[in-house]
Amino acid sequence: MPYDDGRYRTSQDPYEFIRVMIVEDHPLFGQGLRRVLEGEEDLRVIAEVDDGAMAVERALEMQPDVILMDINLPSKNGLQATREIKNHPAGASVGIIILTAYHDDEQLFHALRAGAAAYYPKEVRPSVLLPAIRAVAQGNYVIGDEVMNRPQVARWMIRQFEDLATFGESPDEMFMPLSPREMEILQLITRGLSNKEIAHTLGISRQTVKNHMSSILRKLAVNDRTQAAVLALRRGWVRLEDTVIR
Repeated sequence: MPYDDGRYRTSQDPYEFIRVMIVEDHPLFGQGLRRVLEGEEDLRVIAEVDDGAMAVERALEMQPDVILMDINLPSKNGLQATREIKNHPAGASVGIIILTAYHDDEQLFHALRAGAAAYYPKEVRPSVLLPAIRAVAQGNYVIGDEVMNRPQVARWMIRQFEDLATFGESPDEMFMPLSPREMEILQLITRGLSNKEIAHTLGISRQTVKNHMSSILRKLAVNDRTQAAVLALRRGWVRLEDTVIR
């Protein structure tokens, strides 16, 4: 049974550690996370990964209790990796905490809809992050300072939607997550590819690309592909070195 400090008693061992995987491509920040976790008796770092695609592979293989997931990653971003992990039967029980340099309410909704259990800016204090890891390891969600179960999170999101609707906003549009295909097309846009080039790369028609592009602009509430690319860069959905905005 769980102890208040996050430890778990088993019949074979007096304590079962909370197994944590770190997904972070900046070595200095990743080392800082490891040092914080290594100072806790009930937490154990079982893997460190610096690539989104590798994060999916290792998560499904090792099935950690909790993943600390950066958003701005090579190969695929943290939201894409989170969605893939949580949509796979082997990753359904993995708790994922998103850590990002760009923090706003819309990003929080994207993280929750991708399957994350908590979301923090990277300047989060250890005194906040460590209890969150323990709460998420027990199957909970953490929003702000509040620990919630799944029905409570659903009710919280509905309240946020209702509050926005009161002020004339369209929450369904504002917080609608990009589909995997839309995220893929957005990444290609930031690399400077035209609709024709995107269609060739993905093996789809130009009209299909145009349809996806219209959906991307609507969901992100921007006017053109340049604004969409800039927003994707700000939020860490694409990496600066991969970006050629034109």
